[in-house]
Amino acid sequence: MNLREMHCEPVLAGTEPLNKEKIQVYMEQLPVEWRVYDNKRLTREFPFENFQRGMAFAQEIARLAEEEQHHPLVCVSFPKVEVELSTHDIGGLSRNDFIMAAKIDEL
Repeated sequence: MNLREMHCEPVLAGTEPLNKEKIQVYMEQLPVEWRVYDNKRLTREFPFENFQRGMAFAQEIARLAEEEQHHPLVCVSFPKVEVELSTHDIGGLSRNDFIMAAKIDEL
């Protein structure tokens, strides 16, 4: 199933974060602009022509995060919006991070 069609599910504390192989499988479903750092953080920068558009995009991310109950770090600093995803309860990446990344790309 396509990541954009999936929904985030609760991740229990103590669940193992994704390993490198599984991360690579999910990365193949995202645009190349997404980057993984330390197998713990998934990040991307989105350029915007003005601050107001960047803020509107951040608000759309907030709406989506509430719907999915998975909340990224979002930093608006003209001329870009930086997004970072991680599943803090497990200290690394979960499928939810990749689902959110795919959905954010649709915005």
